[in-house]
Amino acid sequence: MAAQRSYSTHMQQRPLGRSGLMVSRLGLGTMTWGLDTDPDDAGAQLKAFADAGGTLVDTADVYAAGEAEAVLGTLLDAMVPRDDLIIVAKAGLRAREGRRHDGSRGHLLKALDSTLKKLGTSYVDIWLAHGWDPFTPMEETLAALDFAVSSGRVRYAGVSNYSGWQTARAATWQQAWPQRVPLVASQMEYSLLQRGIEREVIPACEALGIGVLPWSPLGRGVLTGKYRHDRPADSRAAQPHFERFVLPYLRPHCSAIVESLATAASGLCVTPTEIALAWVRDRPGVTAPILGARTVAQLMTALQTEEVVLPAEIAQALDDVSAVGLSYPELEG
Repeated sequence: MAAQRSYSTHMQQRPLGRSGLMVSRLGLGTMTWGLDTDPDDAGAQLKAFADAGGTLVDTADVYAAGEAEAVLGTLLDAMVPRDDLIIVAKAGLRAREGRRHDGSRGHLLKALDSTLKKLGTSYVDIWLAHGWDPFTPMEETLAALDFAVSSGRVRYAGVSNYSGWQTARAATWQQAWPQRVPLVASQMEYSLLQRGIEREVIPACEALGIGVLPWSPLGRGVLTGKYRHDRPADSRAAQPHFERFVLPYLRPHCSAIVESLATAASGLCVTPTEIALAWVRDRPGVTAPILGARTVAQLMTALQTEEVVLPAEIAQALDDVSAVGLSYPELEG
C-alpha cells in the first residue's frame, strides 16, 4: 500500500483560528539560522519554501541570541518579498539570565522594537508571548500585546508554551473586553513523541478559536529516524548546544514509536518525516506545524508532506502506539 498523494502544485492555506488570516499549512522555522544554518543556506531554505507556496515563517528574539532575526531580515525582499510572508515573532524569554520568563510590558515592547529593527520591517504579522511569566500580572502581558497591535507594529497576537488553564484564562480575558485584541494563535510542542497538549491545551484552543502552531513536529528530529542506530556526527544530538534538547526523546518508549513510524513509512513508500508531519498536520485544532530544517535537503524532504494524504488506518495505528494517557478529569468515568 502506498500513501495517497494529492499532487497539489501550491501549498494549501488554512485560517488561523477564528481570524480572517490565511496561512500555509506548513510553516518554516528559523531556530538554527545564524547558528547551525549559515545565511546562504537560510536564503536557499526561504526561497524553496516560498516557491512551494509556503507563507508562514517563524522566528523569536532568543533564537541564536538574536542572529536568527538578523539573518531573516537580510533575506526579506532580497530573496522573497516581505509582503508575501506571514512572519511569526515571539518575545518573553531570557536566554542567559536567572529570570527565564519576562512578560513585563517594558521587556516585551523593548524586545519588539529590537525585532522590528533586526527584521528591517515596520510590523510583524503575528506576535506571541513566549511563555507564561509567574512574576508579571497576566493583564500587564496582555496589555502589551494590545498596545503592539493598536500601534500598528503587530497585526495579530497569541501565546506560546501556555498551559491549558493559562491559555483559557488569557483568551477569556481578552474576549471579555471589546477593546482588547483576541488571541488567535498558540505555539506549542506537539508530535508523535509529545502529545501532552491533547489533555487540555487543544480543547481550550478549539473552544476559544485559537489556531495551534506545533513546534518540533518531528520530535526534535528523532522522528526522522536518523537516531535509530546511532547519533550522526552532524546531528543535533551530537552538538553540545542541542544535545540536552534531543536526549529526552532517545529513550526506549520513544524508540518503540519511531520503529512503528519507520514500519508505516516503509509500507507506504514515503519517508518517516513525511508520515510524522502529515500526522500532526491533520490533528484536530492544528493550523500549521513549524518545520525546523537545518539544511535545504531536509526542508525539501519535509515539503513533500504537502502531497501526502495519510490513510485513516495508518493514522489510527500511530495514534494508538503513541497515545497520551487521558483519565479524570479529561475523560468522564
